[in-house]
Amino acid sequence: MVEIRCATDSDRAEILDVHRDAFGKEQGAEIVDLVTALLKDKTAEPRFSFAAEVGEQIVGHILFTAIRLQPNDSCISAQILAPLAVAKEHQGRGIGGLLINEGLKQLTALGFELVFVLGHPDYYPKFGFKPAGKLGYESPYAIPIENANAWMVKELKGGIIGSVQGKIQCAITLDEPRHWQE
Repeated sequence: MVEIRCATDSDRAEILDVHRDAFGKEQGAEIVDLVTALLKDKTAEPRFSFAAEVGEQIVGHILFTAIRLQPNDSCISAQILAPLAVAKEHQGRGIGGLLINEGLKQLTALGFELVFVLGHPDYYPKFGFKPAGKLGYESPYAIPIENANAWMVKELKGGIIGSVQGKIQCAITLDEPRHWQE
């Protein structure tokens, strides 16, 4: 049985191990560095970190961090999902979906209006994400046209999409071109 719960500081080593395992040798170290930096970054406001446990072992993790919609006169409350990881041994069992759904549920309950993600365009639409660029939401850095559908948004409050548009400003940690290459 999988339990989804808020991650704590004492979970950090296990969470980093999950990301290292999920992303493998090529990307694992980079993602571990990203998660570590995001959890320390005050501009990220990393309050929404969830762990998936099987037994007493953490097997998955998801992090949502703060973003701003430019121009600054927009009063939209939004987050970005980055990253999501499930240990290889536990992939394909719906744990990633449980983490996404719990995060979206919590964010909705707290009044957030939009959630963005740069991710696999065949996976995230299952959770209601739609191509963000086509809806007027520009990523912080240009995404190659062949990967444009990887930049996605999910509306948590009806009527937001179509009423505002703009460019996303992320936390300092995510504000680097290398994080926007899908």
